Amino acid sequence: MYEPDTEQEFDVFTDLLFNASVAFAFFFFLTFAMVNPEAKTGEIESDAELLFTVRWPDSHPDDVDIYVEDPVGNIVWYHQREAGLMHLDRDDRGLFKDVILVGGKEVVNPLNEEIVSVRGLLDGEYTVNVVHYIATTVEPLPVTVKVEKLNPKLKVLYYGEVMLTGTGDEKTAVRFTIEGDEIVDLNDRPISLVQRTRGAQRPSAPSGGFDAATGEGLK
Repeated sequence: MYEPDTEQEFDVFTDLLFNASVAFAFFFFLTFAMVNPEAKTGEIESDAELLFTVRWPDSHPDDVDIYVEDPVGNIVWYHQREAGLMHLDRDDRGLFKDVILVGGKEVVNPLNEEIVSVRGLLDGEYTVNVVHYIATTVEPLPVTVKVEKLNPKLKVLYYGEVMLTGTGDEKTAVRFTIEGDEIVDLNDRPISLVQRTRGAQRPSAPSGGFDAATGEGLK
C-alpha cells in the first residue's frame, strides 16, 4: 500500500511559502522606495535665484528698510516693491502693525525681517543697502544681512552685520558682481541708493513715519 511522503510535501509547501514571502518583501521595498525617493540634501526647487534677508533684534520697535539695486539700475525698496526681476517679499515696520493671526486672534509678531527675492540672474553688480527709517532710541542698532544663491543648491554668498546709528542712517552692507557662474568683487564700498530713489513718485499726503530720503513722513 502506498503511503504519501508527508515530510517531502511539507518541505515543498515551506519552500513555496518562503519564496512568496521573499517576493512580497521585495515588491513592498520597491513600492516604498518609489513613494519615498532619497532626499537630495541641499537641493531645492524655487522660482527665485537670489534671496536677500535683513534682520534686526526681535521685538525691537525700530523700522529698518532694505534697498537692493540690480546690474541695470533697478532699485527695489518699500515704495517700489517690484523692479525688474526683483521683488520685496516682506516690508517690516518694527512693531508697527506687526501682528499675525493665531487661532483667530491677533498676536504681536516679534520677528523683524525684510526679504527681497530675485527671479533671474543678470551679469553685473548688485548692491544691498540698509536704512534706519525710524530710530526710537540713541543706541546703535545691529542689523544682519544675508545673501543666498538658491539654485541648484543653497549657497550663502554673504553674511555680515552693520550698525545703524539713527533715523536716516544709510549703510552699504554688500556689493558683489556676477560673471556667469562666478561671484566676484565682494565689497562694501559705500554708495547711497536713497539718493537714487529721490525722484521716485511719492504719495501726496503722508500717513506717518519719517522718510530718510526727504525728511518727510510717508509710511
